[in-house]
Amino acid sequence: MLVSMRQLLDEAAQGGYGVGAFNVNNMEQIQAIMEAARETQSPAIVQASRGARSYSQDRFLYHLMLAAAELYPEIPLVLHLDHGNSVETCKSAIGLGFTSVMMDGSLLPDGKTPSSFEYNVEATRKVVEMAHAQGVTVEGEIGVLGGIEDGHGAGLDGLSHVTDPDQAVEFVEKTGVDALAIAIGTSHGAYKFAKKPTGEVLKMDVLIEIHKKLPKTHLVMHGSSSVPKDLQDLINQYGGQLKPTFGVPVEEIQLGIRNGVRKINVDTDNRLAITGAIRKVFAEKPEKFDPRDYLKPAREAMQKVVAQRMTQFGQAGHAGDYQPIPIEEMAKLYAAGK
Repeated sequence: MLVSMRQLLDEAAQGGYGVGAFNVNNMEQIQAIMEAARETQSPAIVQASRGARSYSQDRFLYHLMLAAAELYPEIPLVLHLDHGNSVETCKSAIGLGFTSVMMDGSLLPDGKTPSSFEYNVEATRKVVEMAHAQGVTVEGEIGVLGGIEDGHGAGLDGLSHVTDPDQAVEFVEKTGVDALAIAIGTSHGAYKFAKKPTGEVLKMDVLIEIHKKLPKTHLVMHGSSSVPKDLQDLINQYGGQLKPTFGVPVEEIQLGIRNGVRKINVDTDNRLAITGAIRKVFAEKPEKFDPRDYLKPAREAMQKVVAQRMTQFGQAGHAGDYQPIPIEEMAKLYAAGK
């Protein structure tokens, strides 16, 4: 069943848990997420970046997501646009039927150049006005994430533009966003940290301060794959050449959840699981050529990772907690200031 992300995150806040948001590009990834959601009885956020929308073509991707809602009616499901780079990009996703959009005004429309605070406020506020009129949730971003993913990102290290807590308060007040992505040292991609992160590179103290100042705002952690060593080792065992790297420890994400984080973006972990499984088939069974022979184990490997994250984030067991509010009704609630 399709729900707005606002309702899903409100329920998560009430229950004290977080919800993983998993990026998709194709059918197998969507199937892996939905099977993991059914296995763990979890609400789910399926999100597509601009890169994914271009790779899969909008209509293909959207109808795969609709199929997921039809085949898994017991799962509260959000269709989310990840890192929308402009008002027009968000408008196109809303028109397509996404139930949530992210307006990343921390960068200019080129998706690379850090913007001004004023630009970010203006662009995000426009999207909020447009989206809320349709009952659609809006996620904004203040500060700039490190790294690059799907061609989006300034390519900076994670500490170049850490979110200022006071500026975060002003941003929320001026835009009316439902959820706020913050920069605390995390980054896109596999190469986040050269060693296990400490308070010097992962600013959980900033996150905690922001939550204290914005206790009713749903916080979002981007670039939060944990990049498990066993997945790195599997890829390298079968011909890969990944350099040693560290992601965001699950225990740090759980600390964030205890301090207002309700949405956690995970992509790299799933990519690693898929690639490792495919490499294993190619190495051990070189005579195989049917895509189903390697995409099935790849799908199963991703499902395992997603189910594990859903359990670790605390969303497992909460799929049946509430009845979905229709998007049309959400529009009325927004209009009434509720």
